[in-house]
Amino acid sequence: MKKFLLYILKALILTIVIAIVLDFIYTAVYLQSENRGKIDHVYNSKNENYDVVILGSSRANNHFVAPMFEEKGLKTFNYGMSGGHLFEASLLLKLMIERNYKIKNVILEADLNLSSDHQADGISAKFLPYLYRSEIIRKHFEKEENFNELYYIPFYRYIKFDSRIGIRETFFTLIHKRSSLLDNNGYYPLVKNKKGNMKNNIVNLKPLEHNQYYEEIKQICKTNNINFIAVMTPMCGNTKGIDYFEKVKKLYPEIHNYENVVVEDKYFSSCGHMNDTGARIFTARILKDFFKK
Repeated sequence: MKKFLLYILKALILTIVIAIVLDFIYTAVYLQSENRGKIDHVYNSKNENYDVVILGSSRANNHFVAPMFEEKGLKTFNYGMSGGHLFEASLLLKLMIERNYKIKNVILEADLNLSSDHQADGISAKFLPYLYRSEIIRKHFEKEENFNELYYIPFYRYIKFDSRIGIRETFFTLIHKRSSLLDNNGYYPLVKNKKGNMKNNIVNLKPLEHNQYYEEIKQICKTNNINFIAVMTPMCGNTKGIDYFEKVKKLYPEIHNYENVVVEDKYFSSCGHMNDTGARIFTARILKDFFKK
């Protein structure tokens, strides 16, 4: 029995040592990453200067044509992340400030994502390689239910989110394989003739009266003298519960409602996402309303 227990103890110690070593190796790889994704790009950069930074979910990523801002002489990057929530947008902005980014304007897509103050697991996982290295990231995550296992169990986060930060993504990061996420100044155009679901039901969606991460973003901008522009972006006409946007406006009167600026189905790739043509019409309106010269 003693030999068996000793064997188990040795196996456990060996497992812990291997986990620590693997954790160190994976993290070291991500600390060299600059061209795989938006989070890695921000974490491993410093002293950037932008006239406009765009934050939000896919409805930011697909709707704000960053090159159109550039054509107006505005240095711009679209940091919208498909599937992301305000949890991730707030943390990304915190990292930018920590890295001495100089930002004149932040445009935040704030509409459907106001209904949640939870993290988006698939996107938030991209911050986890830096969990031990960044106090800002640690503090942002420490109130989450799964924080203890992510922080105190070595290599656990890489196993749990293998599809996002596991061996495949670590390998691509190691060989510096560039992804398309940073193309077009972060804007991701959707194909004009590829149609998704052109009906949507958001009847049960309710904006939170106080979304802590929206308030964080607003406060960060105020503290750092950044002009804060919060907007709601278009949805197709076949949306049930479209009064959601009116509810948002009542709770957050400072948010500009552009939900009905683009309405025809031909400008949408799916009910919640405009195609490139629609995005260009929408972006032209934003430029006209906020960046007239």
